[in-house]
Amino acid sequence: MWFSTGSGNIELKITKRQAEQGCHQGACDADIAALRTVPAIRRQLNKLDPATVAAELREYGAWDTTELADHDANLSRLLWCACGDINENERN
Repeated sequence: MWFSTGSGNIELKITKRQAEQGCHQGACDADIAALRTVPAIRRQLNKLDPATVAAELREYGAWDTTELADHDANLSRLLWCACGDINENERN
């Protein structure tokens, strides 16, 4: 499955099972951390420009400038958003 940000600047390929693992009811932090160790996901995330990731996450309005300065946390946030988007699109 593919996730694309609204601007199309970032695309990630994630399986449906991975999306379900990464975004569900309750805390998802440990699951996102585990997904970030999956080689295919890790390679995709490692290619992303920090400024582009922060700009895309800023559009969600959920994190302030100080929070968006942490690229590692942003990668986890982006993956979580991607998983949620894939799950939501599958339901609709």
